[in-house]
Amino acid sequence: MEFEQLTTDRLTLRILSPKVYDFIYQNLTTEAQMKFLGLASTEELATEKNKYDQGLSMFNKSFRVFQLIDQASEKIIGWCGYHTWYTEHNRAEIGYGLFDDSFKQKGLMSEALPPIIEFGFITMKLHRIEALAATYNVPSLRLLEKMNFKKEGVLREHYSVNDRMEDSVVFSLLKSEFGNF
Repeated sequence: MEFEQLTTDRLTLRILSPKVYDFIYQNLTTEAQMKFLGLASTEELATEKNKYDQGLSMFNKSFRVFQLIDQASEKIIGWCGYHTWYTEHNRAEIGYGLFDDSFKQKGLMSEALPPIIEFGFITMKLHRIEALAATYNVPSLRLLEKMNFKKEGVLREHYSVNDRMEDSVVFSLLKSEFGNF
């Protein structure tokens, strides 16, 4: 199977879709699955496999996730993508994360987000991209503002983190606002 990808100056953005996950779990060995997904243990693989077994997409909801691969080391260093894509409504929630602190504060998410946002608006035909960030996650709040996302408000006690309910700041970017960052 040929895997679709985008590239930036320092990153390869490998696209994971439901079809890619089908291929991975039906054709690769456990070791190859772990390597492809950038997982360090069979426990992490079991967690990912459980998500797959539970159904990653439904008739009106899907996803597109991009693995962030450092071109210099070919190491999977993080992810970014649309984990909640409401296909009927042309909107999706974007999320992102880096696995290793040594890659943080180097502008990698600022580099990855523009082509992923463009992919969402052009290829996925999105009208609206939503993002949620913890009120205390200053780097994420700044990144979203830098990418021209508009703050819409706060969802009170929205996420459970370590058995504690936390607020989320809601942001959005409309297709008509794209290209202004």
